[in-house]
Amino acid sequence: MTASEFVPSIDAAHAALERLRARRPLVQNITNHVAMTLSANVLLALGASPAMVHAEEELEDFAAIADSLVVNIGTLDAAWIRSMLAAPAVYKRLAKPFVLDPVGAGATRLRIETAARILDLGPAILRGNASEILSLAGAAGGTKGSTRPPRPTTPSRPDSGSRCGSAAWSRSPGRRTTPPMAGAPSRSRADTR
Repeated sequence: MTASEFVPSIDAAHAALERLRARRPLVQNITNHVAMTLSANVLLALGASPAMVHAEEELEDFAAIADSLVVNIGTLDAAWIRSMLAAPAVYKRLAKPFVLDPVGAGATRLRIETAARILDLGPAILRGNASEILSLAGAAGGTKGSTRPPRPTTPSRPDSGSRCGSAAWSRSPGRRTTPPMAGAPSRSRADTR
């Protein structure tokens, strides 16, 4: 599967945005300090209602009223990890979707183990860059936070988007997780003709 197969048409994207705005979903976010304000502002601009709810003590109550959850592992400590593991389990029990953003997966053992445990809970979407997703699949040799780009495409090496998609599915066979990737997909000369 290639990265271009994940890209909807403009009409489909517009229709999805209109449905989202009509629904005005409440989206719980357990997200890192760096992304918190940006995440809230993007959700507001899209027509959703963001809530930055991290406390383990209120996860059960909040999940009952929220529509979905985003877990971004950019800020890790023992309390946040407990919330990051508990919240998806509640959403799964309530049959509500959650998104996993494995920020920096592969940079440290704590990040890869935490992201893998959350991935095992079955997110609806795995949102990360190629090195993060490949690290989760055990197919890459580390990352530098969320910024390390995949190795360049060469004739003897498949593009990172194809490797990323294949690795994401091999990591969780039988699951229905969609793994979009941050950044633009790489293109071969054949794609641009």
